[in-house]
Amino acid sequence: MRDTDSNHEFVAYEILPPGTMVLSAAPVGRSWMDATQERFAYRCLPMLMANQLGWLVGSACSFSARWNGGPLPGDTALCFDSDRHSELVSSLFGHGIITFNMPCVFRTPPGINLLVRGPANNPKDGISPLEGLVEADWSSTTFTMNWKITRPRQIVRFEAGEAIAALLPFPRGFLESLQPIACPISESPAVNSAFLEWSQHRDAFQARMRAGEVTAVTRGWQKEYFQGTENGTEKFPQHQTHLSLKPFVRS
Repeated sequence: MRDTDSNHEFVAYEILPPGTMVLSAAPVGRSWMDATQERFAYRCLPMLMANQLGWLVGSACSFSARWNGGPLPGDTALCFDSDRHSELVSSLFGHGIITFNMPCVFRTPPGINLLVRGPANNPKDGISPLEGLVEADWSSTTFTMNWKITRPRQIVRFEAGEAIAALLPFPRGFLESLQPIACPISESPAVNSAFLEWSQHRDAFQARMRAGEVTAVTRGWQKEYFQGTENGTEKFPQHQTHLSLKPFVRS
């Protein structure tokens, strides 16, 4: 019998045959990022880190959808490539909302909620993911992942295996434990000094780029944040440039 109270296990209790909807760690890459000039999108470390947050759930089937703009469930037409697993996708709520049933009962460690959202930084034309926060450390029910079509009469398409949900365990009460404070940057001489130095360094680099200075053009972009340094300081010891989430394994 599996201990569901483990502080380090994120368990997917399968209620559908294994592989019906693939579970995988979120990858760093995105097809639109691959297509950017010189792949410049990959220079943004905060975006790369966000790309890798959580685990993805893949669609069980391929289908197209079209919403006529009406409020009823029948106002969204779903056209499946085959009948295989088509029962896992439906128009339950109307208003152009597409609902995906989840393949598992997910159980997080004690005190950990589960943020369910669309894949980060992966825009899809004509449709937007809806987010939910689930108390998955005690609930033994499934939940659904929903997407809202944003333009009537626009055909949207999902392919089998395409990520339709991202699962991100999130500590309950963490946000409430924080005390937000707003104050002039001058109240912290150290932060103010470091910011001014960074700002001047950035402006100087951009001026060198505009002037066509060879060393600046060859470098192409400032890499200090990516490298975990700031204004010539030593690398921040806990700096991260990638995440290594463990895959789901079968017990």
